[in-house]
Amino acid sequence: MTRRLGPLWVAAGLAVAVGLPWFVYPPVALDIACWALFAVALDLLLGFTGLLSFGHAAFWGSSAYATGLVAIHAGAPFPVAVLAGAAVAMLLAVPIGWLSVRRTGIYFAMVTLAFAQTVYFAVNQWGSVTGGENGLQGVPRELAGLDLSEPFYFYYAALPLILAGLFAAWRVVRSPFGRVLVAIRDNPARVRALGYPVERYEVLAIVLSAGLAGIAGGLFAVSHGFASLQEVYWTTSGKVVIMTVLGGIGTLWGPIIGAALLVVMEDQLATAGFDGINLVTGAVFVLVVLVFRRGILGTIRHRLARRSGGRAVPDPEPGVQPASVPEIEPVR
Repeated sequence: MTRRLGPLWVAAGLAVAVGLPWFVYPPVALDIACWALFAVALDLLLGFTGLLSFGHAAFWGSSAYATGLVAIHAGAPFPVAVLAGAAVAMLLAVPIGWLSVRRTGIYFAMVTLAFAQTVYFAVNQWGSVTGGENGLQGVPRELAGLDLSEPFYFYYAALPLILAGLFAAWRVVRSPFGRVLVAIRDNPARVRALGYPVERYEVLAIVLSAGLAGIAGGLFAVSHGFASLQEVYWTTSGKVVIMTVLGGIGTLWGPIIGAALLVVMEDQLATAGFDGINLVTGAVFVLVVLVFRRGILGTIRHRLARRSGGRAVPDPEPGVQPASVPEIEPVR
C-alpha cells in the first residue's frame, strides 16, 4: 500500500512546496526549505548510517561563506555560487570524515563537534576574508539579469535546488550504496566480515551529507544576503539535530516536518516579542520525545502499520543495536 500511495505523497509534497510562500511569509518559507534539506542531510548520516554528528554546522557554514565569496567576488549566478559552496563543504568533509570515523558513538559526535569549533575559530579569525564578527555582507542574488530582490520570486528560483537535493538524498537511500549504509548502522562487524570497507562507506556518507548541507547553507546565505558566525556555531548543529529527532530519525522525510515545526514556531515567538524562544523549543523537544518516541512521522508510520495489520517494529532498548542487517551481497 505504501508503494501505491507513493506517487500521491510525492504530488502532495510538491504541492506544499509550490504553495508554501502563498501561506507563509516568503523569507520564512525559504528558511523552512533550507533547514528541511539540512535536516534531511543529517538524517542521511544519523538515521541511515548510525553516525551522530554535532559538527554539521561546519558544512552548512563553510558553504554559506564560500557561496557568498563566489557570488560577491566572481559575480557568479547564485546557483553556481551555491554549488561552489557545496563543493567546498564536501572537500572539507573529506579530512573531517576520515579522521572522525576512527571513533564511534559519543566519541564520534565529540570529534565532529571539535572540528566544527575549529572551523568557527578559523572563520572568526580570518576577518579580512569572512568579515569576522561582522559577517560576510552584501551577498547578491544574481541569475541571468532577473530581478530576484523580492523573496517571493527568489523562493521559486531556489526551489529547484532544494528539490534536487531532496531527490538526491532519496536516491542515495534507495540505492545499493544506501542498503550498505543501513547494514553498517545495524551491524558494522557483520558488514566488515562480508568484505565491505566500512570506514570508506562512512566517509562517503559524510561527504554526501556535507554536500546536501552545503546546498542548504549556500541558499540560506543568498536568501538572507549575508553569512554570519552563527552559521558555523555549534548551536546550529544542535538545532538541526533537534529537527531530525522531532520529525523522526531514519524516516528521511520526517526531518522536513521537524524543520517546518521549529522554524514556524521560532518565527511566531519572535514576532510576538517573546524572549525565551530556546526555553519553548526545549520544552517542545522534550514533549515530542516523550510522546512520540520515534519522532512525529516515525510514530505515525508505526501506528498506521499496526492498524493495517502489518508487522510493527518494537521500540529498541536504549543502547541495544538490532542484530539483523539488510540482505547485501558479499564482496568477491
